[in-house]
Amino acid sequence: MTGLQARFHLQRPGFCLDVALDLPARGVTALFGPSGSGKTTLLRCIAGLERARGSELVVAGEVWQDARHWLPPHQRPIGYVFQEASLFPHLNVLDNLRYGQRRQRDAQRISLQQAIDLLGIGHLLARRPQALSGGERQRVAIARALSVSPRLLLMDEPLAALDLQRKREILPYLERLHDELDMPVIYVSHAPDEVARLADHLVVLDEGRVTASGALGDELVRFDLPVRLGEDAGTVLDGAVAEIDRDWHLARVDIDGGSLWVRDSGLVVGQRVRLRVLARDVSLALEPGRSSIQNLLRGQVDAIADDDHPGQALVRVRVGDTRLLARLTRRAIASLGVAPGQDLWVQIKSVALLA
Repeated sequence: MTGLQARFHLQRPGFCLDVALDLPARGVTALFGPSGSGKTTLLRCIAGLERARGSELVVAGEVWQDARHWLPPHQRPIGYVFQEASLFPHLNVLDNLRYGQRRQRDAQRISLQQAIDLLGIGHLLARRPQALSGGERQRVAIARALSVSPRLLLMDEPLAALDLQRKREILPYLERLHDELDMPVIYVSHAPDEVARLADHLVVLDEGRVTASGALGDELVRFDLPVRLGEDAGTVLDGAVAEIDRDWHLARVDIDGGSLWVRDSGLVVGQRVRLRVLARDVSLALEPGRSSIQNLLRGQVDAIADDDHPGQALVRVRVGDTRLLARLTRRAIASLGVAPGQDLWVQIKSVALLA
């Protein structure tokens, strides 16, 4: 299935958006970058809320704009979720959702009941917005965006206005959208934890230009243009639960190239999960030995690059098709003789379970 191809050039006083993108047809693409980098402006261009003349946008093979075509915002089959829920206060939840249905122009891809079930709001349908918590309002807003049965879902920092507790409440529902919706989702955020937990594809913007674009795991281990989600380098891995050790409250997760043990938080065998491994939690060894570190994988050094401190370096190691980063001192690298192409053991001290 064809995804989304976009080329936008928008000049404003003191700022210029100049991007070209080719995004996948399914999954979550995160637009990531500092404030003022152009994330929301790009989203508004895709929605048609900004008229970027001379630009192009093709979604699922259909031209939404080019030199000869311009599909106005109300005719673009999109769902748009803003930072603030912006529900109609005089309507209850069900009527807010039905209002969204009026914008449905194409064949129904998502039923109203499916949207209600995905966001877990069936018990809220009779309430007015003022009787909802912040997290509940935002879940209703997302359901309303889905009620138009869109071909493309745009989300502009939907958790930015929520406190930490409300964010934790709503993230599992966003993960359900990620897993169950057969459509592209473009998710604007500058929160590393949201990107690591939800995104399949990463687009990094800086001063209106794309500095990185690709699969999340690939972009996080690049040395030519390192992208860091938070304070430390690392990568995100997708895997499946293969075993539950109830005696030790652990779960074994299979990834490409091996398995990792993580804390069991009520997981079930076969469940798809996402893991995060930071470079500071990875060490390398020439021989396996007795150690408290339980996650030990056989790998091969792929590349070595400078780190922020002159006494340290980042080592990229390939384990099957999985690539991990290890932060080592240059003294340790010299002592072990670490070099590209070398086979060695990868010791992972800590693995974070994201979903």
